Amino acid sequence: MIVIMRPGASPAEIENVEARVREAGLEPHVTYGPDCKVITVVGDERAVQVQNFGVLPGVDRVVSVQAKYKLASVEARAERSVIGTVPRSDSTMKAIAFGGEAIPVVAGPCTVEGREQVIEIAEAVRAAGAVALRGGAFKPRTSPYAFQGLEEEGLEYLAEARERTGLPVVTEVMTTESVPLVAKYADVLQIGARNMQNFNLLRALGAVNRPVLLKRGMSATVDELLHAAEYILMEGNPDVILCERGVRTFEDHSRNTLSLSAVPALKHRAHLPVVVDPSHGTGYAYMVGPMSRAAVAAGADGLIIEVHADPSKAFVDGAQTLDFKAFEKLMAELRAVAEAVGRSVAAQGE
Repeated sequence: MIVIMRPGASPAEIENVEARVREAGLEPHVTYGPDCKVITVVGDERAVQVQNFGVLPGVDRVVSVQAKYKLASVEARAERSVIGTVPRSDSTMKAIAFGGEAIPVVAGPCTVEGREQVIEIAEAVRAAGAVALRGGAFKPRTSPYAFQGLEEEGLEYLAEARERTGLPVVTEVMTTESVPLVAKYADVLQIGARNMQNFNLLRALGAVNRPVLLKRGMSATVDELLHAAEYILMEGNPDVILCERGVRTFEDHSRNTLSLSAVPALKHRAHLPVVVDPSHGTGYAYMVGPMSRAAVAAGADGLIIEVHADPSKAFVDGAQTLDFKAFEKLMAELRAVAEAVGRSVAAQGE
């Protein structure tokens, strides 16, 4: 259930409701909006007299939430979440935000191959208009013989690229043990498709003061993605960004089937921002541009795109990677589409 407080509810009245919720064996999560305060109640409500909460001082009304992902649901917030990067006092990084009117584009290599490589790409995508840098330092691979990433060395190169360009870093974390290490270097921690239901990892990221970009599992439903997000939210991290990256189907014309209908479906059910990964979603560079434009038209709150100086020499996923010229052209096209639907493509510092 959700307890909606009156606009003038005092801190003491809010604390009283929280105490009553805990007495019932449930957990309260308070959200402070511009016009009202909402207390989302998490737990098994079957033994609770819901109507009793409606008569407590300062309470406006009590709303029953049918969705099991209560913290992620649209009923939990009066407005959509806008999730920004956490400033670094020792960095030249420019802040970015997901979920607002401006649409951030995150771009970079699938994997960090070396220092010069990632710095060159960071400077190129920044010049074209990207506002964040993606790149894998730890790589989950289907084959144990495939390139697994440079690990902490790769994180160091990403951090240096951030200092040179001001681009925040988005990179994947694969294990609970590596969370502190990756959080030290990264500005947005990514959970890859293979780890969407790694519940221990989800809980660990719920305790980190960094936004989490949660990718949809390759065979996961929209509801399963939202339940995964709930694990992070329940542990106290409100900054979850959902990512549609395609699902595995019978189709063979693309690597995955990019379900752009998931964008409005997720935004209909949850208040969290939704970004789209057209690179993994299709597996082919020639599809990335059309699906990126379509994602913006469908309401995506961001894009994450793979870019390399020479995709034919990329260590990983060259077939789905854009070169610099193609990415620059795509950015111009995205600005036109965004304007047509009443939005804009985010620029540095927005």
